Amino acid sequence: MVTETKLPPFIRLTPADSVAVALRPLARGAQACDVTLRDDIPAGHKFALSPIPAKSTVIKYGYPIGLATADIAPGQHVHLHNLQSALDEVIGPSTASSERKSELSNLKSEISEISTLTFHGFPRPDGRVGIRNEIWVINTVACVNQAAQQIASAAARDLPLSNLGVDGVHTFPHPFGCSQLGDDLDRTQKVLAGLVRHPNAAAILILGLGCENNRLAAFLEKLGPVARDRVRYFNAQEVTDEIEDGVKAVGALAEYASTFKRTPTPASQLIIGAKCGGSDGFSGITANPLVGLVSDRLTRAGATVMLTEVPEMFGAEPVLLQRAADANIATQIVDLVNNFRRYFRSHNQPIDENPAPGNKDGGITTLAEKSLGCVQKAGSAPIRAVLPYGAPASPRTAGVTLVNAPGNDGVSTTALTIAGANLILFTTGRGTPMGFPAPTIKISTNSDLASRKPRWIDFDAGRLLSESASPDALADELLKQVLSVASGASTRSEQNNCREIAIWKDGVTV
Repeated sequence: MVTETKLPPFIRLTPADSVAVALRPLARGAQACDVTLRDDIPAGHKFALSPIPAKSTVIKYGYPIGLATADIAPGQHVHLHNLQSALDEVIGPSTASSERKSELSNLKSEISEISTLTFHGFPRPDGRVGIRNEIWVINTVACVNQAAQQIASAAARDLPLSNLGVDGVHTFPHPFGCSQLGDDLDRTQKVLAGLVRHPNAAAILILGLGCENNRLAAFLEKLGPVARDRVRYFNAQEVTDEIEDGVKAVGALAEYASTFKRTPTPASQLIIGAKCGGSDGFSGITANPLVGLVSDRLTRAGATVMLTEVPEMFGAEPVLLQRAADANIATQIVDLVNNFRRYFRSHNQPIDENPAPGNKDGGITTLAEKSLGCVQKAGSAPIRAVLPYGAPASPRTAGVTLVNAPGNDGVSTTALTIAGANLILFTTGRGTPMGFPAPTIKISTNSDLASRKPRWIDFDAGRLLSESASPDALADELLKQVLSVASGASTRSEQNNCREIAIWKDGVTV
């Protein structure tokens, strides 16, 4: 039985912080942290603990989150009206101080090495392991989106897939593949190739049209050698009935998929993507550090945890650089964030046009504040790899991999998927019905969201603020759910049949 605890109505995340966060709405005149509140403070929002002069740094998580735009008195609300971003245009390796260790997470774990975590997965001939035994219909161009969906629907309806051990047939519509040139077309091909390679798909049908820029022959050449038993393909213009031929191809692929069986597998084979979307003021207090504890358990078992959303690393670079496995990785981290800064400037955009309106409503004021909460999802393991967009991750890195992609939920989660993530841990304070090709566990930062949206949320991390369960106990519970989903249990997104992709577009359209 879980009992209520007398948690304080606010939290100061580190002793160095000049602000505290309200854990529930606080009224003007109330006493908090030995100060009298001068404003009403919404839940998730910040108030000053001591005088903060104008143009001085505001500290949260033990790090700067911006500059005060006016004198801020103790007990005053600290938000958009008196705090602004102060990010550097570029960073260097010296951003990381060898003398200062990250104090980010107020959730600490005392666990030792874990080497016996297992799940039941599908070993693939290329040495990777899937957690689903699905067939995916991948279309090269938007013109055959509907045809691909009709093939998947007809195959699911007419073929004995469950008798063959196939978990489902899925397709992922997108608006690209034609009228694209150069780097823009290359990105589309990288995303589709990453889907074709994905280990959760036992078999793949590639459906082309026949006249698109992303010609089937060119795409197959970029994809590289494929096993004919696993991958089939044809152009819709070259057959009489593309739906009929597609269902026949899926039937043959289902016979191949039936040869795979779930097998006890060490967790070192897992590649986990960590993502936050619709963040609020509790993201960096509950869900993100809780996912960080689970990430630590998984990396200690030899698994790979991937973190992306590069713009949401801006301001948190010291934390990441302290964890670089070696000097070469540190240089790659610096290049990753600086190149993304240049990407914004090349489009004449500010580097700190973030947080989103919903983030601000939830109490996040600056990008540095958002970033310092965001990076906690990757725990404390060493960063061992930095990947360009569309590149595959290597399993058994026993640490963290950074993946180049923007913060957009659809684009960044697709980037994690095409890098090979078997499963996504998605934290959210505002909620979203989105789902992705890889099973996605939605983790709410607050219990109100979990209560209001049970069809969206798989796990309530808001219980950290209202229950006697320890952080380690909830991390163990979430880890158990991760291994259960990896072994076949369905997520809310799968139950709702929400599966989407989004391609990072930056190029010429003709």
